[in-house]
Amino acid sequence: MQKIIDSHFHIWRQKDQPWLVGPMVPRIFGPYEPIRRDYPIGEFLQDQAGSSVEKGVYVQTNWAKADFEKEVAFLQKTADETGWPHAIVGYADMTVDDVRPQIDRLMKYKLLRGVRMQLHWHEVPEFRFAPDARQVIHPLVKANVARLKDYGLSFDLQLFPAQMGDGLELVSENPQTNFILTHCGMLTGTDPATVEAWKEGLRTLAQAPNLYAKLSGLGTFVHRNDPALVSLIYDVAIEILGSDRLMFGSNFPIEKLWTTHADLIAAHRAAAAKYSAAQQADLFRHTAERVYRPA
Repeated sequence: MQKIIDSHFHIWRQKDQPWLVGPMVPRIFGPYEPIRRDYPIGEFLQDQAGSSVEKGVYVQTNWAKADFEKEVAFLQKTADETGWPHAIVGYADMTVDDVRPQIDRLMKYKLLRGVRMQLHWHEVPEFRFAPDARQVIHPLVKANVARLKDYGLSFDLQLFPAQMGDGLELVSENPQTNFILTHCGMLTGTDPATVEAWKEGLRTLAQAPNLYAKLSGLGTFVHRNDPALVSLIYDVAIEILGSDRLMFGSNFPIEKLWTTHADLIAAHRAAAAKYSAAQQADLFRHTAERVYRPA
């Protein structure tokens, strides 16, 4: 059984998450009452027991902006005590005049490998996160992302297909930095026009050799674990990007809203089954090893 590195998972304490304490609001993953609680590392390890997941990459969960260092410190402490996670993607505000003071504070945590600031915008209001579609190429964002190369950090890039032309501009201007497209570009539906726009967006970003993508969050918009959809996304992504630029991510506990970890892994393994052993090793392990360098 192919051993797995999970390139995208979360844990949290509810008290640290403004979005889990405040009122319920429409979100891309639908109603989320079942996860408005603590989700500790012990529960995550129970959820993925038996799935052959050996290492994991924690990705930031929108603590209050002022608590960006507290988040990474909490995850480093968790890793020191439990052995999980094995790499951390923290948060830094790329809209400030100079992000370096924030990054300098984060660099003392040995598992830090990258940062994420969600820049996705969509015409559907509940799909929006960024204040406008072009924040990805705002001068301050571009200047701060350009500084990541000096720290050897990657950037988790979260965009919808209509933003990927601008995304290519950002990625191409920073060839020394690895960019990881979250949730493989967030396919929002399976009608032909939506799928074709998503494919075109992937083709656009694929022009940059420093662009990788996560096969994660594939149930985000359908709110279910759909093996046919997972297979479609695998086939298109492998055709456009190649297995050596793709990596599996569970997106737990978000995906726990509609599936078990075992069923999620089964759908991903089934989607990859038609590909060679070397390609499967890329998808489930090697790409994440190269990009995130888990401890």
